[in-house]
Amino acid sequence: MRPPLKPEAAPDATAPNPVVPAAPAPVPTPGNRSPVRRRGNSLERWEIALIKAMIADGRWPNDQDILAHFTRPTRSVNHRAIAEIRTKKKHTAVKPAAAEDLDAFLACWPDVDPETGLSLQGDELLIKAREAMIAAVHIFNGAGLTFRAELFIVTAVIAWTYLLHAWFKREGIDYRHTKMEAGVRVVSKTPNGADKYWELAQCLKHARCPVERGSADNLLYLLELRHEIEHQSTSRIDDAVSAKLQACCINFNDVIKGQFGAQYALERRLPIALQFVTFSPDQRALLKKAGNLPRHLETMMEGFEQKLTPEQQDDPRFAYRVFMIRKTANRAPGADLAVELVPPGSDVEEKFSMALKEVEKRKYLPTEVVEKVRAEGWNRFTMDSHTRLWQRLGAKDLAKGYGAVAVGKQWCWYEPWLNRVLEECQQNPDRYRTAAVPD
Repeated sequence: MRPPLKPEAAPDATAPNPVVPAAPAPVPTPGNRSPVRRRGNSLERWEIALIKAMIADGRWPNDQDILAHFTRPTRSVNHRAIAEIRTKKKHTAVKPAAAEDLDAFLACWPDVDPETGLSLQGDELLIKAREAMIAAVHIFNGAGLTFRAELFIVTAVIAWTYLLHAWFKREGIDYRHTKMEAGVRVVSKTPNGADKYWELAQCLKHARCPVERGSADNLLYLLELRHEIEHQSTSRIDDAVSAKLQACCINFNDVIKGQFGAQYALERRLPIALQFVTFSPDQRALLKKAGNLPRHLETMMEGFEQKLTPEQQDDPRFAYRVFMIRKTANRAPGADLAVELVPPGSDVEEKFSMALKEVEKRKYLPTEVVEKVRAEGWNRFTMDSHTRLWQRLGAKDLAKGYGAVAVGKQWCWYEPWLNRVLEECQQNPDRYRTAAVPD
């Protein structure tokens, strides 16, 4: 039986509800992506217990022989640590492991992942992070699935959570929720008595979190979308969020390579996905028309992006967008390339950027909003209803992105506000629609 993983090195004393040590002083890390082993080289409690059992057994009189069982590519431990345990200089409160636990450990040692060399026990968080992201991509690329984006998002959030937990653990940062009891900060517990670890949103808030701004925006977007799909039907959202999902994959791969090493990258496991179809502009338009998003999702997506600056929206770590054109290769080697990425700043990129330039946002006068809502069947929605609604919701707050003052100092509303109004009507049908008269 494998002992449970702990978020930090074992202390010298135990307590039923341990006091949380102060976190290290925040240091700036964005941009420093080199996989340097700065921390995380300490032995864990379960390892100390096994080392004490090995010392007591007598078959390993040499500290270096014992050390060999606890050193791995993601963590190097100084042989001094074994000597400190042998001489009882440290970790005196940890009891030796039982003989059967030592036998079980030796029977499966070296217990490593054959592809990466990661320890299945000591590197469990990193292994689970990789496997969860691989599973998320396989799910999305799976032929015949119609619930792909939602399943990807849920699984990718798990992958990112494990990845950041692995990073915090290595850095010696306690990633457990805490609370104050009798003037002392203690670890929060689940109803079953287990430690409560940070969720992804909390991980992203930490001052030393290694995720850069664009990547964090991408994850916060997916988290907000996940909250929507947990409680309501979504229809098909694959096309609407595909750029965000692609960015999520690339960002994950960048962080795991930059923080843990290039040998843990996922490129070799996840080659390019092949397609059976091509899409003409007419086909694309029909698909988009047939797959309209629910109002609550359109409101969430547009509202989130309205809060971002233009630079944040254009950041490829937030949404990774590419365009593909059919090409006739003029060289034999070039004919083998299924996808060719055009470098930024090239002539081709400039021409297509001009062709694909986003048009100005559609603006609606208040009367147009009312007309469109009534055209959707909400015949009791009036201009007075509209005025009361925007006043109640504070919709003219520019930070909400619902509208702005246009030419001539006339207030105009954007598409997100129209979607929000329609959502309000759907939530209160008795107020905004006359009941049908029975035959």
